[in-house]
Amino acid sequence: MVLKKLKSLLGSSPNAPRARTGVATRETLLNPDAPFCAIGDAHGRLDLLAPLYDRIRATYGADIPVVFLGDFVDRGPESAGVLRMVRDLNMARPDVDIALTGNHEKMMIEFIDDPAGKGARWLTFGGIETLHSFGISQNSIRYDAEDALEAADALEDALPDGMLDWLRTLPATWVSGNMHCVHAGMDPDIAADAQKTKVMINGHPNFLTRARQDDVTVVHGHTVMQEAAVWDGRVSLDTGAYLNGRLTAAYIEKGTCTFLT
Repeated sequence: MVLKKLKSLLGSSPNAPRARTGVATRETLLNPDAPFCAIGDAHGRLDLLAPLYDRIRATYGADIPVVFLGDFVDRGPESAGVLRMVRDLNMARPDVDIALTGNHEKMMIEFIDDPAGKGARWLTFGGIETLHSFGISQNSIRYDAEDALEAADALEDALPDGMLDWLRTLPATWVSGNMHCVHAGMDPDIAADAQKTKVMINGHPNFLTRARQDDVTVVHGHTVMQEAAVWDGRVSLDTGAYLNGRLTAAYIEKGTCTFLT
């Protein structure tokens, strides 16, 4: 376990991407109501998620809130296992193990609801690997409407009872103090409590290039970073687990962020 402790009074990391708009960097305030942990995009890497979660519990205790930032599925080999793990934890203790939706969960739902219209998009972004994890053969993004319907029906049948309803009702945000956890990002020019759900799930073109002018700090995944970072009102946690085997979590308390990889 690699621990990187950042004293975040200035909220700057030398490895963080810098704003491209010329706007001055801003102080990053870490002021949750109570300590919590957040885990970046797992993308089907159960082999990384399970031991990382166990380390969090062993290090910080059984009752600290853990926020899963979405994108449980696609690209990696064990999406089915990741979904089962996160759902079981969340259903058992929803206020302790918090699951947020990501854009890949939304694409998976769209595939089930409208396979002929939106199926190809999901398969292009890693849906084939998710189908394989549920034992469904689909080796090409080129298929006709009948193939799409068959694959969607097979996926819906393969999901554990209640899984689809659970996916449909996952929230897009979780808040503690000034810390707003979302999957992808926020519009920096809109108040945190007025954000559109689709922005929090899919991102915003100005999120990584323009600093917010309030004291809100956004904890997010979605965009792969070379290193996890605390910077300009953001805590960025997607370090490309499906690409390089590095899944990152953060322990956040007042004034301090500790990364676990």
